[in-house]
Amino acid sequence: MDIIVNFFNFVMHLDENLTMLANNFGIWTYVILFAIVFCETGLVVTPFLPGDSMIFVLGALSASGELDLKIITMVLISAAILGDTCNYHLGKIFGPMVFRKDNVRFLKKEHLIKTHNFYEKHGGKTIILARFIPIIRTFAPFVAGMGSMSYMKFISYNIIGGVLWVSLFLTAGYFFGNVPLVQDNFTLVILAIIAISILPGFIAYLKNKKVGTPDKA
Repeated sequence: MDIIVNFFNFVMHLDENLTMLANNFGIWTYVILFAIVFCETGLVVTPFLPGDSMIFVLGALSASGELDLKIITMVLISAAILGDTCNYHLGKIFGPMVFRKDNVRFLKKEHLIKTHNFYEKHGGKTIILARFIPIIRTFAPFVAGMGSMSYMKFISYNIIGGVLWVSLFLTAGYFFGNVPLVQDNFTLVILAIIAISILPGFIAYLKNKKVGTPDKA
């Protein structure tokens, strides 16, 4: 329970925590941020790590001079692309075995099934669209790896999605993160980003639930 509380506090105070990280670790900050984004996109057991909101805050820190915008852009895009690539290969190796099992430790199979259904509906562009949907973002490359998508097709979607995802949130944070109104309500802004990020998945869940509900006589 303490771990959950501490993680929630970390996410709710991303601006303060990331500023402290940049001030205390110097160049190693980029290595730590690379690791966070790589794990969030590359390992199916860590979909809970911050993504959209963290990148937005990093854009704001770049505008204030805490981080170098060019370096953080290259670091995050590299982490996002390499993370998805790693996840694709993990899906190719372990995907079929995981999908056959009823229970997998540290992995919610329902997330895997939802992502598989999302992939069936949207096809290859799922790799791009999923970048902007938490949870689905982590599982999409894994599902692509266990499916029929060729690596050459996957890597093209992967690069496009990674560049768009990082660039959009970094740019938004860079230009709007230090606006006084945003600064004074940073926690609310982070909550809004998280809410907007999960909204598509929530709407899809409600639609699927409605379709699966039998009509009453």
